[in-house]
Amino acid sequence: MDAPEPLDVPIRDDSIRLGQFLKLANLVESGAEAKPVIADGAVQVNGEVETRRGRQLVPGDVVTMAGQAARVATGDVEVDVPW
Repeated sequence: MDAPEPLDVPIRDDSIRLGQFLKLANLVESGAEAKPVIADGAVQVNGEVETRRGRQLVPGDVVTMAGQAARVATGDVEVDVPW
């Protein structure tokens, strides 16, 4: 099965924590929801399972969860999240 094409999700700063990014990309509804999903190994960063909610992501990192993918981007990119 091919990996989904990642959606670019812009961030304001140079980096963002994984838990915050999942919320920003609308992959989870809240930080509280992100914690168990990450701890259960359901999230991958750049193709590797990541279990640290505080993992720092930088532009170019790709986060995959439940068949959806989002790439950390910079700038004022308009986000139209399809999910």
